[in-house]
Amino acid sequence: MEKQLNELKQQAIGELALAASADKLNDLRVKYLGKKGSLTAVLRGLGSLTAEERPRIGQVVNEIRNELEQLIESKNSQLKQAELSARLASEKIDITLPGRKNRLGHKHPLTTTLDRIKATFMNLGFEIADGPEVEQDYYNFEALNLPKDHPARDMQDSFYITEEFLLRTHTSPVQVRTMQKSEPNQPIRIIAPGKVYRRDYDATHSPMFQQVEGLVIDRGISFSDLKGTLELFIHEMFGNNVGVRFRPSFFPFTEPSAEVDISCVICSGSGCRVCKGTGWLEILGSGMVHPRVLEMSNFDPQQVSGFAFGMGVERIAMLIYGIDDLRLFYDNDLRFLRQF
Repeated sequence: MEKQLNELKQQAIGELALAASADKLNDLRVKYLGKKGSLTAVLRGLGSLTAEERPRIGQVVNEIRNELEQLIESKNSQLKQAELSARLASEKIDITLPGRKNRLGHKHPLTTTLDRIKATFMNLGFEIADGPEVEQDYYNFEALNLPKDHPARDMQDSFYITEEFLLRTHTSPVQVRTMQKSEPNQPIRIIAPGKVYRRDYDATHSPMFQQVEGLVIDRGISFSDLKGTLELFIHEMFGNNVGVRFRPSFFPFTEPSAEVDISCVICSGSGCRVCKGTGWLEILGSGMVHPRVLEMSNFDPQQVSGFAFGMGVERIAMLIYGIDDLRLFYDNDLRFLRQF
């Protein structure tokens, strides 16, 4: 048996020397050292030997196994080195070429627009207020003079989670929460930026978009304060030459209410496809806070008054940058974003 083992060893050494690939080397490992390999078969036959022969032959088998494992490991290293050398010889690298610089990112156009809006109102003394995006029906509708049977609710197709919780459809609930946290009849001057959600999706609507709403409450606040504030904001965003007009409208939470338009930034008011020939573009809604809304938040409409307004950040950005499809803001297309 010892002679047989030595012949097996020499045969394995010869085949290992000729192995030209890692796959072939692995096949030889299985052939000689695997569970059904030649050496394993010899080990299984030790039981037929005498007690005197068994330890000696077992030692020879272990020595041959160790020697073959070392040869296989050495051959594997040689093959890897040869493969690397071949790759380096075929893949020429010109180290004199300039490196590729990492492209620097920049703010998203919506972020830039929102920063400008916030900076403008903060310079006027407004504070920034925040609130939950998953909102109670009471704060989103009822506290804003929109009871459950109010027809104006049909204008906002909402994402309800339960009958009492939904994804907020505007940031107006932040105004209500701020009023209810404040001492009754104390001055308030806030803007509430944030994400809102409605079931809309087309060139001018998205299921998720951003709003900025504002609220001012104090003694003696009038519609002229609302007009002056919004005209200053508009001229800051679009320039002093843009025209501004207020049109009567209806919102359940303000009375009187007004839509605010600016002269078309594309045609300068002469009439074009964007403004549908009117020369005007609607940008936000506004009005004096409804007395009922004040009362529900423990403010006395006989002592204080206030105004509120709300705008879509995407709408402002589209007018500033001349973008005709709101969905471009959310496509994550670098060809679009690199323009800003």
